Amino acid sequence: MALSLATKAVPVQDPTQVAEARRAGADLARGLAFDDERAGRLSLVVTESATNLVRHGGGGQMLLRAVNSHGAAAVEVLALDRGPGMTNVARCLEDGYSTAGSAGTGLGALRRLSALFDLYSHQGHGTAILSRVGDMGLRRGMVVEGVCVPAPGEDVAGDAWDEEVRADGVAILVADGLGHGPAAAEASAAAVDAFRHSRWQPPAARLEAIHLAMRGTRGGAVAVADVDRAARLVRFAGVGNIGALVLDGDRARWLMSHNGTAGHVVRKIDEVTVPWPARGLLLMYSDGLGTPREIGAYPGLAERHPSLVAGVLWRDLARGRDDVTVVVAKEAA
Repeated sequence: MALSLATKAVPVQDPTQVAEARRAGADLARGLAFDDERAGRLSLVVTESATNLVRHGGGGQMLLRAVNSHGAAAVEVLALDRGPGMTNVARCLEDGYSTAGSAGTGLGALRRLSALFDLYSHQGHGTAILSRVGDMGLRRGMVVEGVCVPAPGEDVAGDAWDEEVRADGVAILVADGLGHGPAAAEASAAAVDAFRHSRWQPPAARLEAIHLAMRGTRGGAVAVADVDRAARLVRFAGVGNIGALVLDGDRARWLMSHNGTAGHVVRKIDEVTVPWPARGLLLMYSDGLGTPREIGAYPGLAERHPSLVAGVLWRDLARGRDDVTVVVAKEAA
């Protein structure tokens, strides 16, 4: 199991905000008990990423989160901008190459300092860079990653997500407590606890257990998806406004939740089943994200690391007034 941890969003629109991003990274490093060497590498990664946002992207957003699961203890850094994008990604990664009159070592240095590095850039539509400093852990079969960003002005997210990895697949929960803030977080925490205590059950049964567990809280929207790699199927059950789809190339199969509020009024719980494609991608998200109807407009994005996919969708589709959770799952390369 790997309970989601809240993602810190830091705007970086000018050079004065680089220090704030660096402080956020240092806080996460302390929470994971990083030694001086790892903390120093993280500081360099955050500083370089934030500086690049201002220098090349005209400003943007950084998402930072602690990753402490599957044997990994790391800090993940997503640098997201809506700038001009890169005309030649491979060239930009070469040391000595610069489009802004700098030394040109930025992206190459980021890649060397990172245990995990990935990049997505679409000319005219911005750039997203993923760096992870720390341990990678061991992942087989499925890779599941996401962002969970609190509503503006809140310190805790009213959303939550969790995963249960098996040899033949994975089960994923996304919960969105009504409203936002601590009471919403309490409702989502009850959903996570029930999910963890209903191991190996099918999605509809797990959703029933979650509905009962959320009584006494303000309730919320909840969905459970189960990817069965052996049977090549995805089973899904949801209540409320949790969006989900399975992407197969340019084709999206939408997984529909029923109306209701888990913990209060649920009129119907059942499962839908769709095929799991050979190179499929599962996307689940709370209603703080706009509907990603144009996901096909991001050429090559589905091939990138799931954290990068989640970050790009958050950058472009977050409504800006509520908690936002975006979870992406795909088979390990």
